[in-house]
Amino acid sequence: MSDAERLDGPLTGRCLCGGVSITLNGTHKEIDVCHCSMCARWGGAMYAGLEAEEFSVTGEGQITTYQSSEWAERAFCSKCGSNLWYRFKPTGNCTFLAGLFDVPEGMSIKQQIFVDEKPDWYDLAQASPMKTGAQIIAEAEAAGFTFD
Repeated sequence: MSDAERLDGPLTGRCLCGGVSITLNGTHKEIDVCHCSMCARWGGAMYAGLEAEEFSVTGEGQITTYQSSEWAERAFCSKCGSNLWYRFKPTGNCTFLAGLFDVPEGMSIKQQIFVDEKPDWYDLAQASPMKTGAQIIAEAEAAGFTFD
């Protein structure tokens, strides 16, 4: 886990129907944004995710996971359809959809990734590091993940 600044106390969120609840501990004070085409198809636009040191989930019986690529798994509530999290398989790292939580004021964007796939119909005003898909794949390979 990085040395990113953390929120004080837990952050609890839920899906639309309330059947799945997620509690994050050691939540980073920054949000990751992904513009890849898979995230756009999954959620209708960019993905904004929170990372935490630890998490717990209730309502596991309503959670369905989907392996969206050889390196990624996504989870959603099977009752209301709310997207819940994204897991990057090379590192095991999970991020959770920021919209599930009452995110405190002052949160900023850590980075924007797959900016080479971002549609031109929106832009984010906040300046942040921007990485292409090729840069993200290179980081995964540097971490030891091999793509078939």
